[in-house]
Amino acid sequence: MKQLIILSLAVLALTACGNRSNKKATENSGTETTVQVADASTVYVYYFHGKQRCKTCIAVGNVSEKTVKDVYADNPNVKFIEVQTDDEANAALIEKYEVTWNALIIAKGGDNIEITKQAFASAVNNPENLTDLIKTEVDKRL
Repeated sequence: MKQLIILSLAVLALTACGNRSNKKATENSGTETTVQVADASTVYVYYFHGKQRCKTCIAVGNVSEKTVKDVYADNPNVKFIEVQTDDEANAALIEKYEVTWNALIIAKGGDNIEITKQAFASAVNNPENLTDLIKTEVDKRL
């Protein structure tokens, strides 16, 4: 029953995150990056999102970015990359990871994992769980 509730909340959050052109886009912090070639020795924490983001979408991005910057500040082989999905410059990366909506993906070379559902289920009310999950998955790839 608990899993059903969490899954329902995740679906609701993802549904609420649609790109609605009639609302002003949330200002970003300037961390949006176009990535053409990924270094196979680097672990990337990719956060894919559209222009319009809900509270949960913003929390996923903030917790992910903070985790990478705080935990891996001294490690040049771990990078947080925020990718705006409606920017044509990011089309190759979006296609590579088959992103159709918002996504949180941790990747090193061909070894990647999508943790979007877990991220959306915990980013707002239990960010420690997301932080721990990111650390676990990044450490597996170092």
